[in-house]
Amino acid sequence: MISTAFLVLGSAIVDAATPWDGSRFAWYTSDAGNDFQSALPIGNGRLGAAVFGMAEEKLVLNENSVWSGPWLDRANPKSKDAVPKIRQMLILGNITGAGESAMDNMAGNPTSPRAYHPLVNVGIDFGHSSGISSYTRWLDTYQGTAGVNYIHGGTNHSREYVASYPHGVLAFRLSASGQGKLNVKLSLSRAQWILSQTARTGSGASAHTVALSANSGQASEAITFWSEARILNSGGTATSPDGKTISITGADMVDVFFDAETTYRYPSAAAAQAELKRKLDAAVAAGYPAVRKAAIDDFSSLMGRVKLDLGSSGDAGLQPVPTRLSNFKRNPNADPQMMTLMFNFGRHLLVSSSRDTGPRSLPANLQGIWNRDYSPAWQSKYTININLEMNYWPALVTNLAETQKPVFDLINVAIPRGQAVAKTMYGCDHGFMLHHNTDLWGDAAPVDKGTPYTVWPMGAAWLSADAMEHYRFTQNKTFLQQVAWPILRQTAQFYHCYLFQWNNYWTAGPSLSPEHAFVVPQGMRQAGKSEGLDISIEMDNQLLHQLFTNINETCATLGLPPTDPDCTAARAKLPQIRPPTINPTTSRLQEWRSSSYADTEPGHRHFSPLWALYPGSQLTTSVSLTTAAAALLDHRMASGSGSTGWSRAWAVNLYARLVRGDDAWRHAQTLIQTFPSPNLWNSDNGPGTPFQIDGNFGLVAGMAEVFLQSHDWTVHLLPALPKVVGGKGRVDGLVARGGFVVRELVWEGGLFVRASIEARSGGLLRVRVQGGMGFFVDGKRYEGAVETEVGGLYEITAAA
Repeated sequence: MISTAFLVLGSAIVDAATPWDGSRFAWYTSDAGNDFQSALPIGNGRLGAAVFGMAEEKLVLNENSVWSGPWLDRANPKSKDAVPKIRQMLILGNITGAGESAMDNMAGNPTSPRAYHPLVNVGIDFGHSSGISSYTRWLDTYQGTAGVNYIHGGTNHSREYVASYPHGVLAFRLSASGQGKLNVKLSLSRAQWILSQTARTGSGASAHTVALSANSGQASEAITFWSEARILNSGGTATSPDGKTISITGADMVDVFFDAETTYRYPSAAAAQAELKRKLDAAVAAGYPAVRKAAIDDFSSLMGRVKLDLGSSGDAGLQPVPTRLSNFKRNPNADPQMMTLMFNFGRHLLVSSSRDTGPRSLPANLQGIWNRDYSPAWQSKYTININLEMNYWPALVTNLAETQKPVFDLINVAIPRGQAVAKTMYGCDHGFMLHHNTDLWGDAAPVDKGTPYTVWPMGAAWLSADAMEHYRFTQNKTFLQQVAWPILRQTAQFYHCYLFQWNNYWTAGPSLSPEHAFVVPQGMRQAGKSEGLDISIEMDNQLLHQLFTNINETCATLGLPPTDPDCTAARAKLPQIRPPTINPTTSRLQEWRSSSYADTEPGHRHFSPLWALYPGSQLTTSVSLTTAAAALLDHRMASGSGSTGWSRAWAVNLYARLVRGDDAWRHAQTLIQTFPSPNLWNSDNGPGTPFQIDGNFGLVAGMAEVFLQSHDWTVHLLPALPKVVGGKGRVDGLVARGGFVVRELVWEGGLFVRASIEARSGGLLRVRVQGGMGFFVDGKRYEGAVETEVGGLYEITAAA
């Protein structure tokens, strides 16, 4: 890889600091040290920065298409002949033999796709190794900015960091209160594959160049990238004393503009370099104040769509984050603004890590866009048996639908890969499929090697459901026709080939219940052994039911002819998908094909058999299914589930969907007491364990779910309002399916007071309020669905 940094001179102005707000700001009285999970994250959807705030500042920068290398064809050609034999072994009960054959014949080679890599580090040395006082470091979740302020030698020093989506760059302002008091040394560095490094200064411009390559050390075998930092200083002089750094002495202010471009998105190196130059030229010409204003206007316009008010925390909400987290563990109800801050922080992360950046936009990965490791946990890739999907649970309901566009871009990249794997590994000439992980190349082959997780051919089914949900919330028929429908039909075409008849049902297998294993029962081989591979998995059946339901709905919505082969096939398949089964002994929803299977982990972190409770809704269609789902959830939690941040976040959503708001909120509070790192990122098992961004996003969705639900096409206001927040509060801007935006949803004394509902798309508005209380619509008692007009606003008030 080739990376270049240019440093250019100029001027700018500092704005006054904004007063702290405990619902909006995360702030600290010390720097992050060397702890990445204390650094403050900002991003423009493609470029990310983690701000450490040290006197010898370190910024870890990322670009979301910098991965460890080119596409790998990992598909196992032995699979095609092995699958029918493996399936027959499973049908006959030779569970262990089937698993062994699957690992021998179906595992990818190599077993993992590409990994997400860091871009570069920016070093900014102020020479302030001691003598610092009045230190403050902050993140503004509303504006998407971060900063550092302190006093050194009687001079106020400040830094502000901005990620601009409009200009496509990162921008930093460094300033000092005294004239000529700012001295900085700037550098770019990378820990691997540095091929050359030079720096130079000249009249009006400074340049710092680093040539880099990832993976093999050969640029031809890697994604090539170029990065530039241009620096404009007011006062002072710039030199390059060692040919590797740029030193500025005696300045009043320094502005830095940074961009990086890669060959992932461009047809040639020249095109990528031209785009880099274009963006930086435009940013420098605009100047820092204009870049900053455009960035903040853009970011706050998205963040401002939803406002949550759970009440003031008083002095408790004015403390730095480490103090608040510590106090929250002892008494969570004393700081309701901490809950609001986590809600806002999660939305901040989504806006920062997932934007439409062109035809090959990339979604937030396992760490969003923030990663400093060359061997990150789980390769920081896209895990699609829960994690990638959870990243986008808050997108639609919290009014950020456009952040989901990168997911569909990645699916389009993956479709030809998935078509090839469907043919090579499963002998299916039509349709596309994915297993439980992918990378930026759309890798579709199985990942890792173990019977509880490797062979799960259901990834495309889950992602296709997300495409349908995007339509249900936005009512955008163009999207349905041009984006969702091709994904749905090509996904279904694979299953028309892959499914087989078993006990009079169309059945998937070999497959598994993600990452969970069972004890092989008596009468099967080898009894007593822990295995993962089987047929007719409950989650698979739920995903198939949802897929064919979605196709039927799409065929009707788009007015496709009844003879359309994709519509005809889905209509035929849907009634023959095995319905959810209730275990006759436990009265809990059954995860496996037989009630004789025993869990190896009753408290397993995945809630896969409850997919159709949340994010799906099939299990809400009857009292018996809902009761059985609740029994399984309670059993799973009592046995120790919720052991990771993302698992606990899923539990929040499941309890909210069961209309058990007190349980949902209790688990939301437990998540915040247990899993956030110092910078509020979700962790796997608690601070110090790997960062996983999905728990941040899942928490936001779960909080929204207690205030608004619409999975049954009814706008249900306050379906699961928790008692601890029921005193007084409001939320504005949440979105329901059908394109309805809920404005000014207000409650007092634990009861609904009023709301306004905006009909973006018109159509029938069905409303339910807080479990069935009476209410008025525009002053008239509600007695049934209301026909709405596009753009109409409908006032909902509680009946006396």
